[in-house]
Amino acid sequence: MTSKRFLRSSLQQDLQQKPQQQYEIQSTQIATRLFNTEEWKDASTIAITISRTPEVDTYPIIHEAWQTGKTIVVPKCHQQTRTMTFHGIQSFEQLESVFFGLLEPIVSQTVEVHKSRIDLVIVPGLGYTTKGYRIGFGGGYYDRFLSDYEGKTISLAFPEQIKPSLPLEPHDIPVRKLITPEEVISID
Repeated sequence: MTSKRFLRSSLQQDLQQKPQQQYEIQSTQIATRLFNTEEWKDASTIAITISRTPEVDTYPIIHEAWQTGKTIVVPKCHQQTRTMTFHGIQSFEQLESVFFGLLEPIVSQTVEVHKSRIDLVIVPGLGYTTKGYRIGFGGGYYDRFLSDYEGKTISLAFPEQIKPSLPLEPHDIPVRKLITPEEVISID
């Protein structure tokens, strides 16, 4: 696990070195590529996290979804069970800051949406391989959620997040598509 912890730290440091202008330009390029995928066009309900710098900026993606009539659902982590549920939001005012400064839905103001009703999950992470494997932030929440999820999965990544290999574990589930500023990588 030490190697994963070191890798996470290294990946975060690399991302924090990115100049703000490059971060904004590349986030926009990634969002544009996402909007042109069939997965995005076909999805009516999309699961996505509320990004924090230096992650790919998801705020414009969420705005675009709302403007085109899509439903956005965001994760609520349940620490006791190490699971998560997704809740629909219509406004950023329906979010609250929780542990580690993450923004999550205010449960009393939002409705939980079952995973069977989610068409597309945009899966966050710190590093990715071109085979769709990822290293996340260390909680294992997405691996547990995706273990019986049957919809589409996509991850958004800056070039420095793509690695030739990552330490894998038996429970790791690859995403089906990876989007960078330069390309869309489909995984068989």
